[in-house]
Amino acid sequence: MTSKQSPTSSNPTASDSLTIESSKATQVPAGLKGVVVANTEVGAVRGNEGFYHYRQYSAPVLARERNLESIASLLVNGRLPSAEQAEHFRSELGASRLVKPEVAAMMTTVASMAPNPLAALRIALPMIADDTPTLDQNAAQRMSACLQICAVTPSILAAAWRAQSGVTPIAADPSLGHAADFVRMVTGSQPSDAATRAVEIYLALTMDHGFNNSTFAARVITSSGASVSAAIGGAIGALSGPLHGGAPSRVLDMVEAIGNPTNTEAWAKQALANGDKIMGFGHAVYRAEDPRSDLLREVCLEIGGPLVARAQEVEQRMLAVLRQWKPNTVIVTNVEFYAALALHLAGIPPEMFTPAFATSRVFGWCAHILEQAANNKIIRPAANYSGPPVMTLSTV
Repeated sequence: MTSKQSPTSSNPTASDSLTIESSKATQVPAGLKGVVVANTEVGAVRGNEGFYHYRQYSAPVLARERNLESIASLLVNGRLPSAEQAEHFRSELGASRLVKPEVAAMMTTVASMAPNPLAALRIALPMIADDTPTLDQNAAQRMSACLQICAVTPSILAAAWRAQSGVTPIAADPSLGHAADFVRMVTGSQPSDAATRAVEIYLALTMDHGFNNSTFAARVITSSGASVSAAIGGAIGALSGPLHGGAPSRVLDMVEAIGNPTNTEAWAKQALANGDKIMGFGHAVYRAEDPRSDLLREVCLEIGGPLVARAQEVEQRMLAVLRQWKPNTVIVTNVEFYAALALHLAGIPPEMFTPAFATSRVFGWCAHILEQAANNKIIRPAANYSGPPVMTLSTV
């Protein structure tokens, strides 16, 4: 008996084929760098200018002048809230941060099954929010699912970390702001005003940042009609990768390894010779100062102390080495450098740095999920086939 496998169609299109012949397809840059894949009203990054915005407002200006809840409301609701609306949003988040008793009872078990807090959050997501497909929800139902997840994310992450560390999780306090309660649930202590401000500004600065990897993942999953919790779970998976969510704790390791700032040049040259990545420097988009780093530097300098002074000197010396290494490339201090310091000064342990990022970025993910679901078309691009020539196979 003979069977035949036909070659790929000679007229493939992106709409009906996942993989098409490279000779028939438009070539795109690796990683889709610079390729426009959608329209969005949530925000954008202008890397050459060192600028980014939420909706129509400068994100760093918002972080300076507005509290976290006002900025979160702007992202998910599409407009800057009045003082009364912001307070209502704050109260709504606070009440929703309280984890249901049955979920709280399961967190120790969930935490024991998961390798880290982010993984625990992915496991818990279907238990804490409506898992109905967005395709079957109206706008109000999708918004409700989003707000529930945004509110409870810091509670789940803090509870998971504490359970994995062998200490009792702490229930949320609805009377506190989102940032202050996150610090309290992680550390077990009421944070100082300086610590609260440091974490709140960090969270405010990192809620959204263009069509980044995890945001795109959330939109792709949403485009299938999947639930909000499924889309957030996929985004968390993307964020867990060190090339996206980063590893701010490695900045502290680097500063510690360098020791005296005068050792920076020798340490950096050895690292570069070894092909190692210098943590806290360089960015895929910014060709001017990273505005997030600028504001976080200010926050850290306001708190002060020997570590901040040492890190700032390391930063300046490191930039000098990197400019000599690649004189024709703009290399800037990225958000990870001072984010690590800000979180450390607030008492957040290194294992919770990337989870803290998720506590912030979940608001941006939800803003994009709501936008995608409101005017949806499934995202199904093509790929260029680059394997051996396709031929007809005959087997006996």
